[in-house]
Amino acid sequence: MASAPNPGPSGTTAVLASVAALGIWRLLAVAAPHLAALVLMYETETDFGARLSFVLAWGILNFFWIALLRRPALSGALSLTMVVVLVLLSRLKHDVVQMTANFIDLMMIDRDTVAFLFTIFPNLRWSVIGAGLVTLPLMYALWWLDPFRIRRLPALASMLACLAALVGYSLYHPDEAWRGYYDDGYLSKFFRSGVSAVSDFAQYGFMESAASTNERLNMPLVDACHPAGRRPNIIMVHDESSFDIRAAQGIKVPAGYGSHFKSWDGKERAFLAESNGGPSWFTEYNVLAGLSSRSFGRFAYFVTRIATGRVERGLPLALRRCGYDTMSLYPAYGGFMAARSFQVTTGIERFLDSKDLGAKDVEPDSFFYDKALRLMGERTPNKPLFTFIYLGANHFPWETRFRPDLLPNWRAPGNVPSIDEYLRRQAMSAEQYNAFLAGLKKKFPGEPFLIVRYGDHQPEFAPGILEPGLDEGALGKKLDAYDARLYATYYAIDAVNFEPVKSEAVMDTVDGPYLPLVIQEAAGIPLDPSFAEQKEIMLRCKGIFYGCKDGAEARRLNRLLIDAGMIRGL
Repeated sequence: MASAPNPGPSGTTAVLASVAALGIWRLLAVAAPHLAALVLMYETETDFGARLSFVLAWGILNFFWIALLRRPALSGALSLTMVVVLVLLSRLKHDVVQMTANFIDLMMIDRDTVAFLFTIFPNLRWSVIGAGLVTLPLMYALWWLDPFRIRRLPALASMLACLAALVGYSLYHPDEAWRGYYDDGYLSKFFRSGVSAVSDFAQYGFMESAASTNERLNMPLVDACHPAGRRPNIIMVHDESSFDIRAAQGIKVPAGYGSHFKSWDGKERAFLAESNGGPSWFTEYNVLAGLSSRSFGRFAYFVTRIATGRVERGLPLALRRCGYDTMSLYPAYGGFMAARSFQVTTGIERFLDSKDLGAKDVEPDSFFYDKALRLMGERTPNKPLFTFIYLGANHFPWETRFRPDLLPNWRAPGNVPSIDEYLRRQAMSAEQYNAFLAGLKKKFPGEPFLIVRYGDHQPEFAPGILEPGLDEGALGKKLDAYDARLYATYYAIDAVNFEPVKSEAVMDTVDGPYLPLVIQEAAGIPLDPSFAEQKEIMLRCKGIFYGCKDGAEARRLNRLLIDAGMIRGL
């Protein structure tokens, strides 16, 4: 009898044989990035919508690389690297400005911002170099180990399918802006913000404005400014992260604490900033351009960079029209958030950044006041000067003691250490400001000066002590709704050899964009047509700007400025 034919290996045996032929390490090279991404998703994404968005974004990245390289292991590793870098950068941004990274950060990234990051975080450069030295050999090994090849057309089709699904979901369930304050959901928020950014840009461009108006502004004439009386030199002081902390209950303050927030007439006045915790450049835009960063919607974070070369309207330009020279002292590199080019656009003629001033690190306020006194002594004789002094000593972190050699007799009131350090720096600011006033009187006897100080935003810990019963999400919603309690700082008007002009525009509470108008009124400077129109808005809206009529007044003014040629390309 003939023997039975050999049935050959079973299906399971064949699969195991194929696995053995490929090698377990090669299969792990393909699977490991996806397993790591799965763990990362459960660690950083908190709900079904966020996890669905994560999966779709992960698919977009993977299929994009596969369409280019055809190797799934290398594609997974590259995708994982990009996601990890995004998570790290997003956490870094949240530590700095209490917001996670979004798609617009990628749209607006430039060499100056990268250089600034490497300057303030010197170890970051070595971390990047070290990561590159580790990553490049690993990527080469994955290229060699990867046993699979996937055709490009199916990969491209899969990428487009994931992209379509993500766009559809993001439009149907748009990510609420306040979630940007949450320290989670890095990848999902990044990709969903891309959909929102493109949608917003398609609707109104970078900046909101009314569709049209029958009204027109007359362009101000260069020689049309004839102020009555002597024009004072004007100094505007950007008081970093400063507000009256007595707005929070249970905080102990030293004796005489509130005097720094009073004006020449003994009044305390409130300044409503448009940022909280970090982005000083929002307020920089307010007080120089005299306009609202909120008009830029999701693009507001990059307001100074977008406005550069486009928004040719502001306090320095108005003062130059009245014969002023203009100068700015800036505590960081001028390339940060396009500070130099933005300020020049608004009319600053002489911009001096930290390098120009010879700053070695974060300098105390006295460093900038002393520089200002010296530079003001070099001004053109018999010509008034506008000086913008941008301070930085009260910037976070407050966990470390800044310049222990200064204010050696300081006694902590007994709050948590970070708040006591914050109060110590405020005391230093007040002491050094008083010394600056004394310097003005001594060096320029008889010269008139109008000095206006303002807190650019509350410190990052302020929402927690102002609303101690709210969690991070609830605070985020209040911040997104521009709750005035979380945006109020102060502004104060002082004078040397000058009596500030009384005006109905010098209100007890003003929105940030009105400060240029307040300064011109207090100095007795005639308003150009754009500021005269804005004054009418201010009086109608009782010191509120963007929040008046749900932004309609701000959009109308933006349209008038566009039609007058003061705003272009937005």
